[in-house]
Amino acid sequence: MRGLVITADRHLYTMSADARPVGRVSSGEIVAFECLDALGGQIRSEEDTVADIDFSRVNPATGPVYVEGAEPGDTLAVDILAIDTASTGVVLSVPNLGILGDRVQTPRTSIARIGPRWVELEGIRLPKAPMIGVIGVAPRGGAVPCGTPGPHGGNMDTREIRVGSTLYLPVSQPGALLALGDVHAVMGDGEVCGTGVECAAKVTVRVRVVRDWPVEWPWLETEDDLMVIASAADLDAAAREATSQLVEFLHRRCGYSFDTAYMLVSTVGDLRISQVVDPLLTVRASIPRTYVEGEQ
Repeated sequence: MRGLVITADRHLYTMSADARPVGRVSSGEIVAFECLDALGGQIRSEEDTVADIDFSRVNPATGPVYVEGAEPGDTLAVDILAIDTASTGVVLSVPNLGILGDRVQTPRTSIARIGPRWVELEGIRLPKAPMIGVIGVAPRGGAVPCGTPGPHGGNMDTREIRVGSTLYLPVSQPGALLALGDVHAVMGDGEVCGTGVECAAKVTVRVRVVRDWPVEWPWLETEDDLMVIASAADLDAAAREATSQLVEFLHRRCGYSFDTAYMLVSTVGDLRISQVVDPLLTVRASIPRTYVEGEQ
């Protein structure tokens, strides 16, 4: 796949309308982002620990890329075409990080080997499932650190943001200003210890400007499901927002009554935790596409 390539040295740590574009593409074009890992490449061996990290250099996102014709009120569709990972990745266990961080006494680093289909972590073979942790556009207001999720996207750590999926992001600034990074070779729902298998990668996407579907939060379309991703200070608020967005979509866009849409989400939909370790917590609400497309 040919197209614009943005190298890993062209990265940022905050998503902002003031970020200077490092490339420009038109709607429908392909662009590849070469990404550092979430730790900025600072961990190189198991002797390196969190004590060696400069935290001003974590969660870099490659970009931003200016998408011609994308204007506030539009939606940016990002088709994820390929994720080519490095051959190694990093997992950390850090005191006071993650759900059980209070039980971690000493920082520990594990270097995982990444193959074409498997990841080997601590001698355990895991199925490889590459996904993008940070992907977003410039937010409506001021700058937002790449490590924080929100309506603009950001650090959503949602494992369905993978090859074959399409992410829809609300455009709030001219050109959208797309950036991405924080790739994981594999990560579980919640990312409970604070890291997945963090790795450098090359991510290839196609960008499209969509004008007939304005969105308030990021939406994700997979082969089987349609889901909305919402973040808030606590899981209850994030779950309420994601559920509300999905029910309203089924009601207003698909023609179900509110009550029917609400019952449908309760009976065939899913509410899942994406991550619980970022400054805001992230939940996704999903429903099989058949109920959206009228094939039920």
